[in-house]
Amino acid sequence: MIPLVIAVAPNGARRGKADHPAIPLTPEETAREAARCREAGAGLLHLHVRDAAGRHTLDPDAYRTAIAAVRREAGPDLLIQATTEAVGLYTPARQMAAMRELRPEALSAAVRELVPDAASEREAARFYAEQAAAGTLVQHILYDTGDVARFEELIARGVIPDVGCSVLYVLGRYTPGQRSQPCDLLPFLAASAGRFAWMVCAFGALEGACAVTAAGLGGHVRVGFENNMTLADGSTAPDNAALVAQVAAAAPLLGRATAGGGAARRLLSSPQER
Repeated sequence: MIPLVIAVAPNGARRGKADHPAIPLTPEETAREAARCREAGAGLLHLHVRDAAGRHTLDPDAYRTAIAAVRREAGPDLLIQATTEAVGLYTPARQMAAMRELRPEALSAAVRELVPDAASEREAARFYAEQAAAGTLVQHILYDTGDVARFEELIARGVIPDVGCSVLYVLGRYTPGQRSQPCDLLPFLAASAGRFAWMVCAFGALEGACAVTAAGLGGHVRVGFENNMTLADGSTAPDNAALVAQVAAAAPLLGRATAGGGAARRLLSSPQER
């Protein structure tokens, strides 16, 4: 089996200290958490940054400050993925402008945000082509099987290039209470052509179960306080590293080693390695 990429999303766009006192919000906190998660088995950091008031931002300077801090604490190998998430604040044009200025090594983008309709396709295609030419690893976020079909269509028509490409299946986003279950993965796999490396993230106490299911089926996983703060035994995780560690501990049972940053870079490009 191929190595398992464990990504960590340590904060997200909305949660704060009232949700968990250990959630990292500042660059320094995020950097220390990234280092702990790397030691626990993470090969990728899904990075959100906040402004001075603690609000979600795509500001390139805020990203640069956080990335520099992570590099100091966690070293050069950890793959850092910038989010383009709109959170109702950013238009597609502003999302793309931020990434053009930042020029990250990797980014994640929801297909339904950047290419919501036919009128948006030309500019999105230009953006994706620029990222492909720059060697950026783009992870396309898919929330349901409709998104999978839309993604496959955009690939087929060349709107989205088929290089430097992976997908993230978001399990249970529209279920009552956002409580994901491992079986939520099955429709995604049935709808996908299976050309690209894939990863899952999940909500709620079964995040770990969803992650291990995906790992057993050849996928990669993302865990962290962005979507879940509960360990498999029902207790609150003390930090993000604990969520990473419980998945890493299960990987050998599946015949998989955890991937460092270098392996993550290789595995999250196309085509899918088998």
